[in-house]
Amino acid sequence: MRKRPYIQPAWCERALEAPEKREAQSDGRIRLWVRVVDPRDGSERALRVVVLEDGETVHNAFFDRGFQGSGA
Repeated sequence: MRKRPYIQPAWCERALEAPEKREAQSDGRIRLWVRVVDPRDGSERALRVVVLEDGETVHNAFFDRGFQGSGA
């Protein structure tokens, strides 16, 4: 992720393989959440990964401060 170099590609891969929560968007994209440990401060954070309709091409990834929990 060019804009967010602290996002590790392995985290995105983990979200694709075993998301804690999965949600379809109205535009066909899919939101996936996974919990990761942020190496910058050691805290656990929820990472939201948005993939395209094919289910594997990562469109965006960022820490989601408003994530409420599971429901995969």
